[in-house]
Amino acid sequence: MSELIVEDLYTAYGRADVLSGVSVCARPGEITCILGSNGAGKTTLIRSILGLTPARRGRILFGGEDLVGRPTHEVVARGIACIPEGRKVFPKMTVYENLLAGAYRERDARAVAARIKQVYAVFPRLRERAAQLAGTLSGGEQAMLSIGRGLMAAPRLLIIDEPSLGLSPLLVKENFAVIQRVNQAGVTILLVEQNVKQTLAIAHRGYVLSQGRVVAEGSAEALRSDPEVQRAYFG
Repeated sequence: MSELIVEDLYTAYGRADVLSGVSVCARPGEITCILGSNGAGKTTLIRSILGLTPARRGRILFGGEDLVGRPTHEVVARGIACIPEGRKVFPKMTVYENLLAGAYRERDARAVAARIKQVYAVFPRLRERAAQLAGTLSGGEQAMLSIGRGLMAAPRLLIIDEPSLGLSPLLVKENFAVIQRVNQAGVTILLVEQNVKQTLAIAHRGYVLSQGRVVAEGSAEALRSDPEVQRAYFG
């Protein structure tokens, strides 16, 4: 099972709670979105799930197992991969080397080769740029590489943080179409975004964070028509 259940989560920096009683669920095979403006707590939620910022209280269940208190490498080993905000490719490594880095836990060379082939099928441009240094790619190509590198881990849950950041409207549209195809291939996705319109167009369900609390939740269709979403999102 690839279900992620966050229950009554409190996470603090110092003495100040950033997340206060947050509960969300990413169902297997679905795209679940987390919406909210800057400072709403979206990044802290990601860091809590990954074990980078320890939760003060609450549970984070994945496949029925509580991840709270586990180090990040153990969280990743259980099938959770994250595509970070700003893409963060390795600029002085080639496209191919970046992809290999995403499969660092896999020891079967045939499995790695098969994953490379799958990524190239999704992103033909990466095959064309395989020997090119990642730092010389365009912003859109780096976005493709970042997603491709995440897929190299063969994740059961893929967390994607702000995939539209810094991209043109056309590239944003392309990226979201790719995210939808990845989901249709069977990967559960937790999509963290500010772009409400594009996100709700591909998500199944979603949550709106404001000041570290969930202020709205429901199906994507319900959230699109909820006036609270606009109020919460724009602060």
